[in-house]
Amino acid sequence: MLQTLCVPCQCRCRYCLLSWAGQTVGADYDRCERLAARFHDWIGQERPDLSFNFSFGYSMEHPRLFDALRFLNSIGSVTGEFLQCDGLRFRTDDEIETLLSGLGDCGVKHLNFTFYGTRDDHDRFAARKGDFDFMLRLLSRAAAHGFETSAGMPLTRENVAQAGTLYESLAERGADRITPFVPHAEGRGALLDPIRLTQTDYDSLDTPVRQRLNRERYRTEAEWLALKDWNEPQRRSLLISLTPENITRYEDAPFDEIIAEVERLDEAYYAALPSYEALAARYGNPEGDCFYGRRDLFARYQKAFIREHRLALYDVTDERFSGSRRF
Repeated sequence: MLQTLCVPCQCRCRYCLLSWAGQTVGADYDRCERLAARFHDWIGQERPDLSFNFSFGYSMEHPRLFDALRFLNSIGSVTGEFLQCDGLRFRTDDEIETLLSGLGDCGVKHLNFTFYGTRDDHDRFAARKGDFDFMLRLLSRAAAHGFETSAGMPLTRENVAQAGTLYESLAERGADRITPFVPHAEGRGALLDPIRLTQTDYDSLDTPVRQRLNRERYRTEAEWLALKDWNEPQRRSLLISLTPENITRYEDAPFDEIIAEVERLDEAYYAALPSYEALAARYGNPEGDCFYGRRDLFARYQKAFIREHRLALYDVTDERFSGSRRF
């Protein structure tokens, strides 16, 4: 994945993978697009074993959104067909119609939304009054335009009591898929640990929400440890984040050297960490009743090891900058 975080977001969510703080860190979009076009062509000729995608953020509110989406689709990037709608600017009903018509013409097929609770709690969580109502309007009109739509519902101790009501509201607005999930601790997600979903919270959920939380993917810490699944991830995706500090160097560098550079960052980080089994033995709580994804739980143990041993490691898990994701 090649990315540039050059587009502001209109929200300031408590749970933000990219820790949006009001200032972009990405390089100029046009330069990044030209580099992405060359990188894509090189991958096709020299490394067809690799997949390649290009993206921009912090939000999709690009000043030339339709042109950017046409480019993404021209290189086969998944980000050209799947539009994340969080953090867009507010629009009137007429502007929503213009947006949706243009998205369809550009090849967008799927629109995704994230709802943190019912109206007041969602707006407070996203730090933007009116965000909930705007997102519902956009969701409703997207469904009417024939787009596939999905809505994510992060579950915390704070919103379990309203999750059932929220689910009904999203279903009424035509969401094709509603997915409750447990937020990870990446970016500002770490701030949600004090309100992480527990077994008691899970048991209190309304039935439709409880049934749709993927229990293969999300388990309590005690459940993960009881499985004794110490298999390490066997695959990785590399993230190359273009910034004002590195764009000129990357424009001039051979693409195989850029890939190798990020591979070295990944390998140095994980070489310094113990195995999953050793981490679980050192930091695991066999009675822990908080819910985690497997990757998130072991990332928690890894961060604890880094803090305990005061390791000065480049953090490849900070998705604002170049790094990797193992899976």
